[in-house]
Amino acid sequence: MTERTDTPPSWDERTQLTTFLDYARATARAKCEGLSAEDARRSPLPGSPLMTVCGLISHLRWVEHWWLEAVFLGQELTGPLADATDDDPDPEMRTAVDVPLEQLLAEYEEQAERLRRLVAEHDLDAKAERPVRDGRHVDLRWILLHLIEETARHNGHLDIVRELLDGRTGA
Repeated sequence: MTERTDTPPSWDERTQLTTFLDYARATARAKCEGLSAEDARRSPLPGSPLMTVCGLISHLRWVEHWWLEAVFLGQELTGPLADATDDDPDPEMRTAVDVPLEQLLAEYEEQAERLRRLVAEHDLDAKAERPVRDGRHVDLRWILLHLIEETARHNGHLDIVRELLDGRTGA
């Protein structure tokens, strides 16, 4: 069973933000426990063929890469998001069904560890190298809040998909 807590070990802002993000990540991992390899790749939603557990975990991993490495640090975009087009806006979800869930979870944890190091090394007021859609440069604090929201929202999707796949609820 995945260990998780939403209570930070100290009450400073950075620790509170990173604790909530880690809690949301741990919740995503918990929603994957005991799922068969076949079910992890299957979409139970006929109108949303990319909505698979593998796809959602891959999406969470690559969203963190986008926000921290591409936007905040200004690095070159790599991985499946670099291949996104108007006709294929979510290649990280489409290609995830070809990758074992255990590998996707391990890559998600590796990305999370990169984020933890980056957050520890930068001030929360530090501005992103790349602007967002409206041209502004968000700060690291905003990125962390956005990732908490994004992960929590997709945990809701994982709830629904998991219940439809095998009836499991909770986590």
